[in-house]
Amino acid sequence: MVENEVAEMDKFTYTTLDGIDLANLIKMKEVSPKELVNLAFDRLDEVNPSLNAVVRTRKEKVMKEIEQLRICEQPFAGVPIVLKDISQAVEGELLTSGSRLFKQNIAKRDSNFVARLRQAGFLFIGHTNTPEFGLKNITEPEIHGPSRNPWNLEYSPGGSSGGTAASVAAGIVPIGGASDGGGSIRIPASFTGLFGLKPTRGRTPVGPGVGRQWQGASIDFALTRSVRDSAALLDVLQVIQPEAAFQTPLFEGGYLNELKKGSKRKFRIAYTTVSPVGTPVSEEAVIAVHKTVKWLEDEGHIVEEKTNQVDGLRLMQNYYIMNCGEMAGMVDSIEKALCREITVHDMEIVAWVLTVAGKQVTAAEFTQSLAEWDVAAAQMAEFHQTYDLYITPATASVAPKVSDLTHKEKEILELMKVGELTKQEQQKLVYDMFEASLTYTPFTQLANLTGQPAISVPVHLTKKGLPLGVQIMAPKGKEDWLLKIASQMENSDVWVGMKGNSYFG
Repeated sequence: MVENEVAEMDKFTYTTLDGIDLANLIKMKEVSPKELVNLAFDRLDEVNPSLNAVVRTRKEKVMKEIEQLRICEQPFAGVPIVLKDISQAVEGELLTSGSRLFKQNIAKRDSNFVARLRQAGFLFIGHTNTPEFGLKNITEPEIHGPSRNPWNLEYSPGGSSGGTAASVAAGIVPIGGASDGGGSIRIPASFTGLFGLKPTRGRTPVGPGVGRQWQGASIDFALTRSVRDSAALLDVLQVIQPEAAFQTPLFEGGYLNELKKGSKRKFRIAYTTVSPVGTPVSEEAVIAVHKTVKWLEDEGHIVEEKTNQVDGLRLMQNYYIMNCGEMAGMVDSIEKALCREITVHDMEIVAWVLTVAGKQVTAAEFTQSLAEWDVAAAQMAEFHQTYDLYITPATASVAPKVSDLTHKEKEILELMKVGELTKQEQQKLVYDMFEASLTYTPFTQLANLTGQPAISVPVHLTKKGLPLGVQIMAPKGKEDWLLKIASQMENSDVWVGMKGNSYFG
């Protein structure tokens, strides 16, 4: 993006600028933090009734927090941001995780993630919609209702960071807090034409007390409209947190500075359009990858069609074992805190099925499933000895329509019989329960289980005007490679970004 100077900020100009633009304008006293917050809320009031992206706001508190800004010292001083309604806790405020069980849950402290955003000068205008416990690739929790896609309101913005994606794509904020445990940043990025980075495991720990989110599969970061915002945000959030379960060496010199240097490196790149679990891949997703491959080749990179050696089907089975174990463990903790048994009426059907199945997973089975993550990580490390980057579709097709992937009453009645099944039958039921949604998004989980960084880059608009991204994976610790290649794409015709979004005219 080009630096913009405006005498008086109008709402349309606000929606076209990235976070660095806005921060620079504040530092030059071209615009005030209060003005930006008011613009953010004006935009929210305009679009949120149809999008249902933001579920809670905090305007009065934000206005008081403006007084605490140190504009010359904080890189994002005065820039409005939204937070995801799971794991991104603000002290003294609700954090529901999209669940009825937590509808009155008050956070005791800022999460480490939120604390570092606060130190950077961001202003939190509210929390965004998320599916219950972040378990789905759509955002349609019963407690808050479905979020909708700014590109077409009939479609989902994806999940689990769907509310954040809709907020950023519609111009409420330039940057939004998100998290990714199986693609929950990259999936909505693909569906809404945004840039989505999932950093290396351990790069942005969120503690205190929650350093092992989904055994390391889940990581907190953001959705952005520009690559440089993600680079600057990674500078803010990367940290060695002593109590964290996973540590990643700091990237010295800073990602934003590295991005400004440009890159003449020619990468060796592998790509595939084949689903790792044997599900169909749309023609549009294939076109998106081939378009990217052609651009890379034209830029002088060496690109070869090649699949990795990871057993994708087995990897997903082990991913679901983790989901089951994690849900069973969480529900056990909730029952102890509430001094009562949790029933099927306390949660949605997906969480219930995982909980019941998780109670039958032994410690040995859980440990063995995690060991297979490490096998996959070793296979990918070997793969990257030959190929610097690995490209796939970010999603196998455009976003589903709202409610298409929400289980219907007949399906729910069948799923409620999970307790009558054997352990093996329960695991099959879990896989079958997710199969329809997995068909849309079979490519993203690999990076979560291996711990690698991965991005979704907006490169394609379908004939119906819906966006699709491509995913690019790199070896652990190589976010700088991803940011550099994405920045080059951003400054080329292959990048579609917000073009065509009806919310931007």
